[in-house]
Amino acid sequence: MKENKFGLKKFIKSVGYAIEGIKAGYTAGQNIIIMTVLAILALILAFVFKIERFEFITILVLIGIILPLELINTAIEATVDLHDGNKKSKYGKIAKDCAAGALTIASIMAAIIGLVIFVPYIIKLF
Repeated sequence: MKENKFGLKKFIKSVGYAIEGIKAGYTAGQNIIIMTVLAILALILAFVFKIERFEFITILVLIGIILPLELINTAIEATVDLHDGNKKSKYGKIAKDCAAGALTIASIMAAIIGLVIFVPYIIKLF
């Protein structure tokens, strides 16, 4: 009998693996914790200032980009470390630096967009 490639059991198992991956990302480094705190702060500010719907969607999209990028960066670092051990190869450094660079660019852009959204609301307070 052929094993079904699709099914609820397989889906539930894959969701379990995904949750384990998220947990691993949070235990592997402090950066994702910092990013999560900033994301929660942005959501709190969004509710406090009652920002526009489009602005709120923008914040959600940015969170949905930054947090997974942090997990990908962590996965790349772990994979390189597993492969390289203590050798510190040139290609391992390139992989890790490029992943960190991509996350940094996205984070800077998210911060700028956050400022564009929230600064006008903050200015209205004074």
